[in-house]
Amino acid sequence: MRTITLIIIHCSATPEGKSLSAEACRLDHIHHRGFRDIGYHFYITRDGEIHRGRSIEKVGAHCRNHNAHSIGVCYEGGLDAEGKPKDTRTLAQRGTLLALLRELRRQFPKALIVGHRDLNPMKGCPCFSCTKEYSQV
Repeated sequence: MRTITLIIIHCSATPEGKSLSAEACRLDHIHHRGFRDIGYHFYITRDGEIHRGRSIEKVGAHCRNHNAHSIGVCYEGGLDAEGKPKDTRTLAQRGTLLALLRELRRQFPKALIVGHRDLNPMKGCPCFSCTKEYSQV
């Protein structure tokens, strides 16, 4: 098993009113980014459903210089209708994400929960403060 030190939250940069299914995200990563599979370990659609991506045992492709020791979790959304960064998580996504993070912290109690932007200030992703919102998880 890999040593996991980070749980990194992402958004799919999908505008409100548009959809990006887990399969569409997977195909984008394969065809446009040249990955072998979706880069995330978990993808949460607007209805709150968790879609498994790469297995946790496999290194992800979601945050440069941190993939080897992290788990990537992405929620569908993250942009307003005009394409500007915005926390667009639905109530279902918020509940699912919290439950998933609690389970991952049980499995990896020393892992820090951070947003992509906390590791790469050039990114706005996931468009909210993970360190603040999940400091007690």
